[in-house]
Amino acid sequence: MRWCREVFSVRGSGSGAHAIALSLAPIVTASFCSKSLVLPFQNSPFKFKLTDSSSLSLTHRKQLLPAALSLTQPSTAREDDFDFVVVNFYHFVFIQDPQAEVFKHRSFLELEDLDINGRVYVNEQGINAQYSGPSKDALAYVNWLRQDNRFSDILVQISPSENGHTFPALKLRYKPSLVQFEGGMSHLPLLDPSMRAIPLSPAEWKERLEAVNKTDLRAKDYHDRDFILLDVRNGYEWDIGHFRGTQRPSVDCFRNTSFGLSQEEITASDPLSNVDKEKTNILMYCTGGIRCDVYSTILRRQGFQNLYTLKGGVSHYLKNEGAAEWVGNLFVFDSRLSLPPSVYYTGATTKAELTPVSGDDKFAKCHVCNLEVSELRHRNCANLDCNLLFLCCTKCVKDLRGCCCLTCTTAPRLRPVLNGMQRYKKWHNYRDMDLPEQ
Repeated sequence: MRWCREVFSVRGSGSGAHAIALSLAPIVTASFCSKSLVLPFQNSPFKFKLTDSSSLSLTHRKQLLPAALSLTQPSTAREDDFDFVVVNFYHFVFIQDPQAEVFKHRSFLELEDLDINGRVYVNEQGINAQYSGPSKDALAYVNWLRQDNRFSDILVQISPSENGHTFPALKLRYKPSLVQFEGGMSHLPLLDPSMRAIPLSPAEWKERLEAVNKTDLRAKDYHDRDFILLDVRNGYEWDIGHFRGTQRPSVDCFRNTSFGLSQEEITASDPLSNVDKEKTNILMYCTGGIRCDVYSTILRRQGFQNLYTLKGGVSHYLKNEGAAEWVGNLFVFDSRLSLPPSVYYTGATTKAELTPVSGDDKFAKCHVCNLEVSELRHRNCANLDCNLLFLCCTKCVKDLRGCCCLTCTTAPRLRPVLNGMQRYKKWHNYRDMDLPEQ
């Protein structure tokens, strides 16, 4: 197996450059199955002695691991409809020896020869995973993991990948923080459910969201509301899709999130500044749930009492409730970048990712000309040394040859203009390529 580090480059509106490493970005989840695959499991947790696997025979190494569950038990039709899928899950649970846990997972994947690429991070507080693979291999890993009582009830979300792997390689390792946050996560009470926000099912979230949006929120000062919808994602994620009534986060990287932490009276960019911490109901959401769980423990310590989160995040909501109260697509942290609600709710293929947005739901703006864009999908600047992740209309893509600005069109390391769902490869693939003159 080969390990790698993939990087996105992002700049927010009016801000400087920010590099977001996918290996450091929060692991998002995507919901696709109509029902979780639940099989009978062993009750006892795995126990073994950490040993250098190279010194063990194949027979002895297999004895360290429980057998993978058979996939002959019927699964949902949606899972079987796609050759490749993306699997996402996270779980907060105490892991006494995370290095041994990593070794165990690595050994299982190697022994079973599973074709899996993605990110699986483990530490003392739990596990966070997002990976792609053939359906059979991807589900085999989940089924094996669920044999351990610590992970038997994890919420696993699955979405289709029409173009094969969405990650270049597998990164399975110990990581001090399951998601990156300023100051780390080890000091946060993540293992105490009472310190996290109260989870709402998609149906409960929809009911509350509809009630909030029926009131004329614009008639009151934002900071005087009884309910506040808090998008705990990055601004560029909001740019292609969000729940109605939410303020665009002035954040380009989750680790720098500081909502509710400012000591100033009122900060326009902070929806939680100067609100009543004891009376205001905070409805938090993110892509898959983990960022809300993490950040809610911080808000609890700041005195916020009425915290609620969307269980399973937006992906789980779209799968259960469709696009009700949602506008646009969902940003995902893999090569697909953008998924329409139909992928989750109806099982449509990812060909729908570039479906034009019509009517009043047009909100996304071109980074270059500031006109509306109909394709809700970011692209990276063709200038390798910029690599900005940005939204762009078809005309500006053509005029600037895939670059984000006129300056980048004269850069020394230019890549070709990519169309549709393509993503840039390593620079050596383009180094000796003759590009057309402007």
